[in-house]
Amino acid sequence: MSLETQIMGQMKEAMKAKDSVALEALRAIKSGIILAKTETGAKEELSTDDEIKLLQKLVKQRKDSAAIYTEQGRADLADPELAQVAIIEKFLPAQLSEAEIEAEVSKIIAEGNFSGMAAMGQVMGLASKAMAGKADGKTISNIVKKLLA
Repeated sequence: MSLETQIMGQMKEAMKAKDSVALEALRAIKSGIILAKTETGAKEELSTDDEIKLLQKLVKQRKDSAAIYTEQGRADLADPELAQVAIIEKFLPAQLSEAEIEAEVSKIIAEGNFSGMAAMGQVMGLASKAMAGKADGKTISNIVKKLLA
């Protein structure tokens, strides 16, 4: 079942349950899918990788917004953003823990015999490909910096 079909089904459920936070998050996903489909040069259907990238982008936007709201002392605005993150993450594959990411990055560094911060770009490229959709880029970056330092 495609992501779009799943979203439509979940939207119906959210409407019946009158869950406005879930409905807002699901509408954002649907909007993102439609925008991606209508971009110039886009295919009819999105690939699974494209769907995952879209969902990760939406999660990142909401986490960034929640962080800004929290900094400004606006928990009333941050809470709905974080609730939407939880809903959107249901459609993402299971995320790796920091320990699993660290083990994967260590393996990449050992296999490529990388050392020093100069190799960060190479390690990040390999790590991002290896963990695409399973880990946040920011987390990978922090772990790579820690291991190469």
